[in-house]
Amino acid sequence: MESIRHSAEDAAWPLRPWIWAAVCAVGAFAVNRLLDVADSSPSIARQVAATFVIVATLAFVLTAEMRRLLWAMLFALGAGAVLAFVGWFTASYNRGGEIAEYPFLAGIFALLIAAPLFQTVRDEGAWRFPYARLHGHVWTDAVIGAASLAFTGISFLLALLIGQLFELIGITLFSDLLEEGWFGLSLAGFAFGAALGLLRERDALVATLQRLVLVIFSVLAPVLAFALIGFLVSLPFTGLAPLWDSGVPTTPVLLAVAAGAAGLVNAVIGDGKAEGATNRVLRWSALLLSLCILPLAVIAAISMGVRIEQYGFTPDRIWGLLAVVVASVYGVAYLAAALRSAKALLDWDDHIRPANVRIALGLCAVALFLALPILDFGAVSARDQLARLKSGLIKDGELDWRAMAFEFGPKGRAALARLAKTGSADQKSSAKMALAATAQWQIAEEIPGPSIKLNADNFSFQPADRRLDEDSMYELVAGGQCTQPCRIVWTGNDSFVLVGQTYENGFIETAAYVANPEPNVDQPKWRRAVEIQKASGDGADNGKTKRPGITSQSRVEIRTVERSQVFVDGKPVGGYLED
Repeated sequence: MESIRHSAEDAAWPLRPWIWAAVCAVGAFAVNRLLDVADSSPSIARQVAATFVIVATLAFVLTAEMRRLLWAMLFALGAGAVLAFVGWFTASYNRGGEIAEYPFLAGIFALLIAAPLFQTVRDEGAWRFPYARLHGHVWTDAVIGAASLAFTGISFLLALLIGQLFELIGITLFSDLLEEGWFGLSLAGFAFGAALGLLRERDALVATLQRLVLVIFSVLAPVLAFALIGFLVSLPFTGLAPLWDSGVPTTPVLLAVAAGAAGLVNAVIGDGKAEGATNRVLRWSALLLSLCILPLAVIAAISMGVRIEQYGFTPDRIWGLLAVVVASVYGVAYLAAALRSAKALLDWDDHIRPANVRIALGLCAVALFLALPILDFGAVSARDQLARLKSGLIKDGELDWRAMAFEFGPKGRAALARLAKTGSADQKSSAKMALAATAQWQIAEEIPGPSIKLNADNFSFQPADRRLDEDSMYELVAGGQCTQPCRIVWTGNDSFVLVGQTYENGFIETAAYVANPEPNVDQPKWRRAVEIQKASGDGADNGKTKRPGITSQSRVEIRTVERSQVFVDGKPVGGYLED
């Protein structure tokens, strides 16, 4: 297919769609081989290797041109290496072994900013950032990426349709292939790479689509501007209290609206006077939106400050605070641009464009800095939470034991170890339980201090001479079981049935547990195998029924019960037939 390039400096590359399709397909196949581990979750090393392949592949196909191709290769390999390192540290930091934590997301954010900056430097052949070229790369990358994802989805629908078509005549080859993980992921990579390569070769047409997208976005500017002016004018009359009482997450919503406002402002002003909107309504709307960003950031800062004052620092809140700072920087820059153009307000965009370049460079550097293991937000949070506990601002039951054990990193666990040795009796028991937990679900969200004590008197066993070890009893209590009297009925060497009180007084819950052959950080020693379903005639549901409480004298039996059920050709149909 003939190439239609937007820039005469970019030579035609007719084979690019096929090369890109092959690169993405091979990358997707490699990722599947790395992550498709039978009967277990992939190790951190495999996740890191997959991260390198994904990032390097996408960075290359998104930014490469024949012009200075080696630059794109080095950029892709560097981006993959940095994100893989960040992913390794992130996965190793907390006990969950998850890569997609905030530092890794900050690295992704830095890469998304760095890509158009690199493309601009590549085109210029020097460290220069002409706004029109940079603006074009930002929006072209976004449009091409979104269109390629849409094409990938359509390709899958077509493949499913073909599979169903052949199934009509008894050929299941295509349907069976689609059920194979390696084939589906490779197909997705092939379709995405082909679409991206094809669109790159016809980016003059993409530029037209890009302008259409900007026109559509700019039309939304008056709508959001009208809504924001109404919102801000209403605040003096309603006060800020309704924001905290609404139940809606105030800070994320305000920051999302501020980001949307900034996006619509840039859609209106375009990459210069020639490309920007000339309609006065649109330009006035964009000006009002640019002036609304700072008030939204200030309100978000107040909201975040209230949360920190109430509950202290956590990594989530520190990252939220950084997002507020970013919104404030944009708000101040856009307000300064309007003030510098006070005599000709509608020309304020002449000052916004260079500000956007400076902010982008700063954001890329700061995001990369935050992604690297330099600042330890978990350590800051652990110190703050312990200080609040010692000062009496929070009580033992209000401390987030789950976050201390699983989200604050090594410093959080070290703080728990100190509490387990030097804290009060309740703090010692709570800290020991949090340290003994092997998965977050084993620690209840908010359990008052006294209720998380391990009270051995709550446990009775059948037979009486076979007991659970203390760590396993901690796991049951931490998971919300056996905080009141419960019975452990052994049904085999590696299985038991738990009969215990739930938090809802008067209800008995039954569940079967089996031993994990190789318990790891994500799995306790005993796995909750199944809720025992009681018949609806018993007036119970999901294994719970209204009965008197369990005591050490309670007689618990496991009986075989006959039920009536319909069978057709020897196979059961439907549920049990109740009386």
